Amino acid sequence: MITYELALLLRTVPKDELATILKRASTSIFNQGGIIRKIDNLGKRKTPYKISIHGSIHREAHYFVVSFTAPPSKLPVIEDECRRDVDVIRKRIYKAVEPDSHDCRIEEEIKPAPYRLEVVQMIEEARKREAKKPSFKFNTGLDYYPFQR
Repeated sequence: MITYELALLLRTVPKDELATILKRASTSIFNQGGIIRKIDNLGKRKTPYKISIHGSIHREAHYFVVSFTAPPSKLPVIEDECRRDVDVIRKRIYKAVEPDSHDCRIEEEIKPAPYRLEVVQMIEEARKREAKKPSFKFNTGLDYYPFQR
């Protein structure tokens, strides 16, 4: 199964009610055969613009990111249940991007910049581009540029 992230904006409520709202959202994931990996609380913030939903206007929200694994066919059901919840201002499901694994090359990074392989390649590429640039040739026969003041 694929890992997804559910970005939630919840209306401003006390902590105990906030826990029940998150429990409802996580229950909808569990009911569809999903597994919650992590819940991140990003805090209470102002929304970038006023949001009108379920008959009220919201200017602040609690931001949460729920990382979960679920079958792709069940995502519309999870999103629909979150949409019908009156305490959820915004919801969006994204496919989680796994970070690329990089080889550690500390010996290469310690070298001064002109001796690093990446920098040498960039310098060679710049020289090739410079060689390809056409230079302007004056075909006037004059030894000066006539349009200069």
